[in-house]
Amino acid sequence: MTAVTMPNGRPQPARDEAELASLVAARLCHDLVSPLGAIGNGVELLEMSGDFPGISKSPELALITESVQAARARVRFFRTAFGHAPPDQRVAVSEIGQLMADFTAGGRLTVELDGSGDVSRPEARMILLALMCMDSAMPWGGRVLVCRTGNGWRLVGEASRTRFEPASWSWLDHRPEAPPQMPVAAEVHFAMLGVLSARNDRPIAWEVDASGGEITF
Repeated sequence: MTAVTMPNGRPQPARDEAELASLVAARLCHDLVSPLGAIGNGVELLEMSGDFPGISKSPELALITESVQAARARVRFFRTAFGHAPPDQRVAVSEIGQLMADFTAGGRLTVELDGSGDVSRPEARMILLALMCMDSAMPWGGRVLVCRTGNGWRLVGEASRTRFEPASWSWLDHRPEAPPQMPVAAEVHFAMLGVLSARNDRPIAWEVDASGGEITF
């Protein structure tokens, strides 16, 4: 984070770049919800219209419907994972489970959530970002168990093969020195999770091997 020098000569921190990024993400997701909803409504109207007999059973419309549903699920997931997260807001664990199920629907990764109650928005973000990290480690598919522990969360993944990028995973190390190399856009969730870990004083323990991985915080 950069700093500016005030008249008294003391450096003052600039606006938190990560917080600004979360606001940008929230704005983008918010603006995408309406057009995606309009497309979904249009598909429903086509299905009910008598002007296009048989269209409701056509593979073309089925593809559009599935694509819209997948896009809306991703936007909801990203809005919670990357968007603004006031610490006084709460999220039900059941809602997190639904976001995870929608995010992995139709993919090779399956998720099982073991937990109840609710969590703060920042904690919900960490859970979802951690799942994205596990997804990056298991691009060929696998199973992830997400369980609530006494004072945090544990994600355990099992897979027949994994992919490990040390530079990305190093963002999860709770260290005060300069951050590691910036990740590529496809793995920005590692950096965001590392920032949230440091900001909320929630150190992360992690490991990845040939048959899976684990993230605990």
